[in-house]
Amino acid sequence: MDLSDAAWRKSSYSGGNGGQCVEVATVTGRENKPSGLCAVRDSKNPDGLVLAFSPRQWRLFTTGVKAGRFGLA
Repeated sequence: MDLSDAAWRKSSYSGGNGGQCVEVATVTGRENKPSGLCAVRDSKNPDGLVLAFSPRQWRLFTTGVKAGRFGLA
């Protein structure tokens, strides 16, 4: 997955205190058309691992976090 042109944006829940921050980007495919994937990375390690979610997976994950299913809320 090529993320060289990804427009990363920081989560609105990330504070300016240098703490735990998450960035997201829409993954583009051929001819710069959205592929439908959402990429997620740690803003403190932009060259590190990136997770990619389909829209359905992202919805299920964020719903689970908001419901406290993963102990992250």
